[in-house]
Amino acid sequence: MGTPYDVVVIGAGIMGCSTAFHLAQRGVRVGVVDKGGIGGVSTGQSSAIVRQHYSNELTARMALHSLGVFQHFDDRVGGECGFRQTGFVVMVPATDRPGLEANLALQRRVGIETELVEGAALGDLLPGVNTTDLVAAAFEPASGYADPHLTTTAYAEAARRHGAEFLLDHEVTGLRFAGQRVTHVRTRPDEIATGAVVNCAGPWGARVAAMAGIEVPITACRVQVAVFRRPPEFADHPVVLDFGHATYIRPELGGLTLGGLIDPAEADNIVDPDHYPEHLDDEFVIDLAARLLRRFPTMERCEVTGGFAGLYAVTPDWHPIIDQAPPDSGCYICSGFSGHGFKLGPAVGLMTADLVTAVATPQFAPDLFRFDRYTRHAPIRGTYEYSIAG
Repeated sequence: MGTPYDVVVIGAGIMGCSTAFHLAQRGVRVGVVDKGGIGGVSTGQSSAIVRQHYSNELTARMALHSLGVFQHFDDRVGGECGFRQTGFVVMVPATDRPGLEANLALQRRVGIETELVEGAALGDLLPGVNTTDLVAAAFEPASGYADPHLTTTAYAEAARRHGAEFLLDHEVTGLRFAGQRVTHVRTRPDEIATGAVVNCAGPWGARVAAMAGIEVPITACRVQVAVFRRPPEFADHPVVLDFGHATYIRPELGGLTLGGLIDPAEADNIVDPDHYPEHLDDEFVIDLAARLLRRFPTMERCEVTGGFAGLYAVTPDWHPIIDQAPPDSGCYICSGFSGHGFKLGPAVGLMTADLVTAVATPQFAPDLFRFDRYTRHAPIRGTYEYSIAG
């Protein structure tokens, strides 16, 4: 039997490591278990975009808080996260202009610096952009992207400094209960005594939840990211979400651009998270390139230099589950971020730690993300039809 912990966190991605850090800061004895290493799969293969454009007040406030952490990471957490301020642009067609304007009003109310950009100003912001089907865009000058490996490793090291222990290469095989309350986590190679469990297992979230006797609607979905080398005439650029063509791009150092889809149809690419193709499909590259060229004709001379396939943990409404489930079991779930979790990671760790330690007045109450919203037929709705954007 392993060392007893107050809390065992399952999963050493951004959510698990951020949660462990916030718990350990409060003197909670934390053990983090993972079947692999720190920051694997979903976090490690994230595009790590840091944006604040959300259409619910809670997620907007969480994004604003998280941006502040990324901007002052060494002071707030310790170490390096690789944050690079590039600015962030979200572009919409005419049908989504009302939603864009409503989002801007909401975001300004919570303190986010964002502005409406249209006409010639959009061309100045994105030289060479084709705006024939666009009405407007929102621009966040303070946003950008970070390094997922640096960020997660720094959170893990910060958690260790506060006493957390990491048990890597420990695959969770089950949970043991006394009555309704969890008492142990079974792993290969041993069993670990604990007073509570936090399921931050991402694409494996439903599998771990089943060990607690509940069925959660989280599926592991394969998503792809292509890497392009930009020609000289396609200059460095902000992070861009294009609802018109359901794509995103973000710059990378060395004259590179990462590109992918924000298409809800990606939820149909359900795979076994232990066995899925990690290579880039030719059909995906052709489709993505065609979409990007319609928006940025200057990308015609870009060269595809590689890419990869990673995993999203997707829920039916593209928002996470953060809750104790079953109730009073000591089993908590923090999973299902559907591809937009990395940017919220700092706030989510705080939210989950508050939930586990029963803080009376949390900074971010997780009521919006309760598991029972599915049984109540009350999914989270965004302003846009593109739920993937939050």
